[in-house]
Amino acid sequence: MSRILVTGGAGFVGSHVAEALSERGHSVTVLDDLSGGFRDNVPPAAAFVEGSITDAALVDSLFTASRFEYVFHLAAYAAEGLSHFIKRFNYTNNLIGSVNLINASVNHDVRCFVFTSSIAVYGTCPVLPMTEDTAPHPEDPYGIAKLAVEQELRVCQEMFGLDYIIFRPHNVYGERQNIGDRYRNVVGIFMNQTLLGRPMTVFGDGTQTRAFSYIGDVAPVVAGSIDVPAARNQVFNIGADQPCSVNELAAAVARVMDVPLRVTYLEPRTEVQHAFSCHGKSARVLGARPPHGLNEGLARMARWVREHGARTSGVFEGIEIRKNLPSAWRV
Repeated sequence: MSRILVTGGAGFVGSHVAEALSERGHSVTVLDDLSGGFRDNVPPAAAFVEGSITDAALVDSLFTASRFEYVFHLAAYAAEGLSHFIKRFNYTNNLIGSVNLINASVNHDVRCFVFTSSIAVYGTCPVLPMTEDTAPHPEDPYGIAKLAVEQELRVCQEMFGLDYIIFRPHNVYGERQNIGDRYRNVVGIFMNQTLLGRPMTVFGDGTQTRAFSYIGDVAPVVAGSIDVPAARNQVFNIGADQPCSVNELAAAVARVMDVPLRVTYLEPRTEVQHAFSCHGKSARVLGARPPHGLNEGLARMARWVREHGARTSGVFEGIEIRKNLPSAWRV
C-alpha cells in the first residue's frame, strides 16, 4: 500500500483514477476545490481535502503531514476553446498550480509524479494519427500550459531525479462527467441538452473529427502505471483509436438517449479540425485491453445521465478577453 495524492479527485477523470487506486489497496487522499467536481464523486475509502492546488501553503502542509509517495495530478480547467479568453485563469490553475505540486514533490522525495496532460499539446498535425514523437505545436493556452508542465517535469527529472509518467488523453467521456459545463466535454453537453429538450449545438459544420474515449478504458491504465517500471519518464497517448465526426457523435447520442436528432449549428470557433492519436506505445508498455466501443460507452453514460438528471449550465464569470468570444458563450 502506498500513500497517494490525487488532485482533482472529485472531478470526472480524477474520481475514476482515485477509485481505481483505492481498489488496488492504496491509501488515497483527494485534493479538490470542487469548482468543477462534486463531493459525492470522491471514493468512500479516500480521504478528502477541499482546497486548491494554487494554494502553495496548503499543498506544502499536505505533503508534510501525509508524506505522499506518489502524486496523480488531474486537477485542471480543461476548456481548450475558452482558454483563449481566460488566459490568467488558465495559467494560474493549469500551470502555476502544477508547479506548486512539483515543488512539493521534489522537496518531499515523491517516487513518481503522474501527470494528465492532453493531446491539445499537438495542435494541428499534417499527419494523423498523432504519435508521441509528433512535434508539439499547441494552438490554445490550455495546450501551452500542459506542454509547459510536461517540460518542467522533464527538467525536474534531470535536475532532481523526480520520476514522472505523462499521459495525453483525449475527449474522455463517461459516468460522473459534469454535464452542466457548457464550455467543455461535448458528449456531456449533448446529453444535457437532450434532457432539457433542446437541440444539440455544434460549432461550425460538425465535420470536425475526434476519437471519443470511454473513461473505463482510460482510468485503470493511468492508475496502474506506477506498477510498470518501463513507464517511468515516458509520455503516452491514451484513448480511443476510432475517430468520428461531431455530426456522427450527435447522431449516436440521439440514439442512446432515444430522442430525435436535432442539431443547431453555431458560428465556427477557433479549434483544431482533426485530432486523434496512436496508442501503440501505451499498448506495448502498459498492456492492451479490449476497448469499449463508442455505442457501448455512450449507452453506459446515458444510463447514468438519466439517473442523475440534467444540470444547470452557468456562464463563466471571469472572462478576461471578450474580443472574438463566441456569441453562444456570452449568455
